[in-house]
Amino acid sequence: MPSELPTRVHIVEVGPRDGLQNEPEQIPTQGKIEFIQKLCAAGLPTVEATSFVHPKAIPQLADSGDVMSQLADVGDTEIMALVPNARGLERAIAADLKRIAVFTAASDAFTQKNINMSVAKSLDVFSDVVAGALAGGMSVRGYVSTAFVCPYAGEIDKSRVRDVCEKLIAMGCDEVAVSDTIGAAVPKDILGTVGHVLESIPLDKVALHLHDTFGTALANVYAGLQLGVARFDASAGGLGGCPYAKGASGNLATEDLVYFLDRMGIETGVNLERVFEASSGIAKVLNRVLPSKQWQRMRAIVPK
Repeated sequence: MPSELPTRVHIVEVGPRDGLQNEPEQIPTQGKIEFIQKLCAAGLPTVEATSFVHPKAIPQLADSGDVMSQLADVGDTEIMALVPNARGLERAIAADLKRIAVFTAASDAFTQKNINMSVAKSLDVFSDVVAGALAGGMSVRGYVSTAFVCPYAGEIDKSRVRDVCEKLIAMGCDEVAVSDTIGAAVPKDILGTVGHVLESIPLDKVALHLHDTFGTALANVYAGLQLGVARFDASAGGLGGCPYAKGASGNLATEDLVYFLDRMGIETGVNLERVFEASSGIAKVLNRVLPSKQWQRMRAIVPK
């Protein structure tokens, strides 16, 4: 375990994709575009803007092509999109994307429920997708969902997580996002599982994707920092959540993460006030209060 914490953290903003994908009411395309642009203006280095999934699978993201074709003013921010298959890759190439993400899990029970295939089959499918992306000059991230606890299979063995991560790196992914999909992990789980992954995968290729269902997300961030992890996913306003976890409160909120890291003296390059503005804009579109603790605090003190 490193003796010192990282001095700078790279935040991957997943709000526009993971945060919005389960919203029941269709969000106007322009509202999504403005949300993404404001997040970019806040200094977030990477924003996952959408997913090129079949419209019937996730109706909320049916306008992914329109979002990407109309998106502008992103500055130096890297724009990424989730790609589930070969057809999704074709659409990502048409959108001139330079970075994509693929999605699997450490639990066969979860992938069967979620994408109707085993983990091994999903890796076979994504091997071709990753190869095609690399051939087209793209870079690829790999998500490993249910890396700690699965809502169907229970506790996940750390060796299983490491095996899936190794396979994603071997096929050409430059980063694996070890994901606490239902927010059930606590720091000892992070230290145990991620520590095991780091025995065979370089530190700069590992990220943490955390949910805050049981209020442990920031504690898990600190555990990750203790291991030297310096790449974390977050969702503006705390939007999102897992449809397979009843009562899930959503992803780790970007505002909460930025505040925490700022107070820890760890640089992010992200402006907390501007993230709040972005979250407030989408909150108006959704017409509801967002779960982020920092967003609620800032909302209470900003003059009406």
